[in-house]
Amino acid sequence: MKQRNSISIFVAGALCVAGLVVATSPVSASGTPSTVRPWLDAHLTPGRRANLLVAQMTLDEKIGLVHGAGYPLPLNAAGYAGVIPANTRLGIPALYLADSPVGVGNGSTGVTQWPGTADLASTWDTALAKAYGVAYGAEQAGKGHNVALSPTVNILRLPLWGRAPETFSEDPYLTGQTAASEIKGIQSQHVIATVKHFVANNQEVLRSSINAVVSQRALAEIYEPAFRTAVEQADVGAVMCSYNRVDSAYACQSAQTLTDTLRDAWRFDGMVMSDWGALHETLQAAKAGLDLEMPGAADDSKLRPIDQIFGSYFNSKLKAAVLDGSIGIDTLNGMVSHILTAMFRIGLFDHPLPNPATVKNNDVSTPAHLALATTLAESGSVLLKNAHAALPLKARSVHAIAVIGDAADQHPITAAGGSAVVMASQPVISPLAGITARASGTGIRVTRSIGTLGIGALTAVPSTAFGAGLTARYYATNDLSGAPVATETVPSLDIIGAPGPVASLPTWSARYTGTLTAPAPGDYRFSLSAGGYVQVWIDGKPVVSFEPMREPVRNGLIRLAAGPHSIRVDVMPFEANLVTVDKFAITAGLHLGWQPQENRLIARAAAAARQADVAVVVVSDATSEGMDRSTLALPADQDRLIRAVAAANPRTVVVLNTAAAVLMPWLNKVAAVLEIWYPGQTGGTALAHLLFGDVDPSGKLPVTFPASDRQGPARASIEYPGDGTNAYYDEGILVGYRWFQAKHQTPLFPFGYGLSYTSFGFSHLKVRQADDSGTVSVSVRVTNTGKRAGAEVAELYLGSPAAAKEPPRQLKGFQKVKLGAGASATLHFTLSRPDLASWDNPAVGWRVHAGTYRVWVGDSSQHTPVSGSFTVGR
Repeated sequence: MKQRNSISIFVAGALCVAGLVVATSPVSASGTPSTVRPWLDAHLTPGRRANLLVAQMTLDEKIGLVHGAGYPLPLNAAGYAGVIPANTRLGIPALYLADSPVGVGNGSTGVTQWPGTADLASTWDTALAKAYGVAYGAEQAGKGHNVALSPTVNILRLPLWGRAPETFSEDPYLTGQTAASEIKGIQSQHVIATVKHFVANNQEVLRSSINAVVSQRALAEIYEPAFRTAVEQADVGAVMCSYNRVDSAYACQSAQTLTDTLRDAWRFDGMVMSDWGALHETLQAAKAGLDLEMPGAADDSKLRPIDQIFGSYFNSKLKAAVLDGSIGIDTLNGMVSHILTAMFRIGLFDHPLPNPATVKNNDVSTPAHLALATTLAESGSVLLKNAHAALPLKARSVHAIAVIGDAADQHPITAAGGSAVVMASQPVISPLAGITARASGTGIRVTRSIGTLGIGALTAVPSTAFGAGLTARYYATNDLSGAPVATETVPSLDIIGAPGPVASLPTWSARYTGTLTAPAPGDYRFSLSAGGYVQVWIDGKPVVSFEPMREPVRNGLIRLAAGPHSIRVDVMPFEANLVTVDKFAITAGLHLGWQPQENRLIARAAAAARQADVAVVVVSDATSEGMDRSTLALPADQDRLIRAVAAANPRTVVVLNTAAAVLMPWLNKVAAVLEIWYPGQTGGTALAHLLFGDVDPSGKLPVTFPASDRQGPARASIEYPGDGTNAYYDEGILVGYRWFQAKHQTPLFPFGYGLSYTSFGFSHLKVRQADDSGTVSVSVRVTNTGKRAGAEVAELYLGSPAAAKEPPRQLKGFQKVKLGAGASATLHFTLSRPDLASWDNPAVGWRVHAGTYRVWVGDSSQHTPVSGSFTVGR
């Protein structure tokens, strides 16, 4: 329950004058801690302890607690992302705040690189989520970090979002229940969990400024529920507000979201912190309900260059506002009390952690944690196709396996990018290593063919290919207009920083023209990365383009005859006010790489597949904080590779090492498809266990896989990524599977879908109403109808009366059950009044409409073989 603040007129050791605490002599060290420092009495409520401590604090001490001390330097050397120094006079421990949602980040070593959050959501297993939270929290604590910047619960409005691998789902119920279990696990280790990023933070394109124009109903039903669940069911200690604006107000300066919703409606009494650099001024943020500015800085007059990027608003500026009355002392006391309440509730005072500097080199990644990481990767992998029982692989019928793909060995994607980066405690187990180890001793021969150079930047086109060089024309405009202000000849297009002739100009654009000589005929792949908008033409044909805040490397293919070809490259600037990862990721420069005769590498992979009984092709995508994908298509030439391998060997298994949904134009040509997400450092072992049938696949999709880039909600540019100022959430509450069902669109794979090596049936659905409580009880029998043990998820969907104007069905319950062959289990669900309610309007709020409600249970949002109904009267 929320604790109200109180201010004493006189307290021992301090004198209150007009509400400001001025320090006198320190309290004597004699006596017991609970009498000398009564806030250390663990029998008191967290709110009471916080108020007792606030009453003892000076103004400077209070100001020191509501902002960080700046970004730790050198970057990723301290092992944490921010710090609020300890107050030794009053015994307040330092706060060490550390990324990432998928492991201990910020350059920490000796930590487990866990599977991504998308994998965790795909387990549909809250017990596993809690086990992960316990282990993750233990590693944060083992490194001396008492505030974990996890979990990310933003709804996957679009699977293009760059932070897809570190968030859960397109569905608020699945997200909320899984995240709440994780939070309980984290905080059991006396580490504050931070649910982020509040709210409507759903894109990286212009994330620092974009205004989410979203209805109150969509906020209440789609984008806020996971945060509310974290507060009300998991007692989360901290909420991080986001960079973006919501209905014109910056999220960290919005009283509607931070006070009206979070504090008043949900009764949250923990701390609200800013994302790193998300503040824009002092008064509005403090009055809106923000408690802690991160990363902050110690003193405005002594800001380091890196702190100047973020600014600092809650140090001397906030103090001045309190002294001149612009900010009331009650407001500041409330801010401090919220921070202390979270610290007391989670046990930071009663269970102090070591100083991170003293445990920096400790290895906290235990064998049990690595085993759990493998289990998570196994349980979260989703079998999407398995024609003619191509999987599991059996030694009696498989004697040779060709493992193909850059992601299979050289560059597997095991963890998310940006602030989610985690350094593995041991060498990453690649798919090839896992398969090779599992096949050892079975007589199965494993061969390797790369097939593709992957999704990274290719080797720069050499200057010899450009002959005498390229003519560069520079303009003092951002669109190549006007007369050139400078002209020069450059040897190649591998450029770091801004070109010299225009480096001092506030804005510029450039055009490079010349001749490119192809050394041999064939298919040529070009890669492009840059700090602005770039378009490459060869022989007048557009080949590849680059767009900031999207994939860090873009690729294009063209067939060229041997000899000279005309080339033109246009460069236009990137101009936007961004913070944090965006600021560091987008730098001036231009890199044009190539792969001559790209088709020959694919041909060698096809030949290897032809000589094997089974071909396993591992493909990946590029995703990170600070960028969104521009398309759901696999990057580079991976689709071409899969087609060629499948044509050579119809028993081709595609392993998707991806962040979220991808397109599959080759789906009907391959035998099996397995989605492993970003599986963490033991991912290769988990994959091998699944391929060989040591483990039954039981993951279910937490996101719909569209059949094309145009399918699904928010496909108009004004809706996503917006018009440069606003992103209009015109789809309302029709996000993910809600949209597909309401609009009668058939996706490639539906939400909740996932195959097994066995089969399951649903029967005996019963719906019972309890007149006294208004609750509805649902039971269903799940039977393993196959010949081997496995696990199934029973998914309960609810359909509301037409008057509620809700989507056709919404997830309201799920349970995962393990069953032996032929075994059955009866599962029980309870639907309460809030489960039936829909958001009406601000005046009415939540409302349960009278009428008939439908209940469906099945194994995906599209396959619900048993159903029932109940009626709610007026």
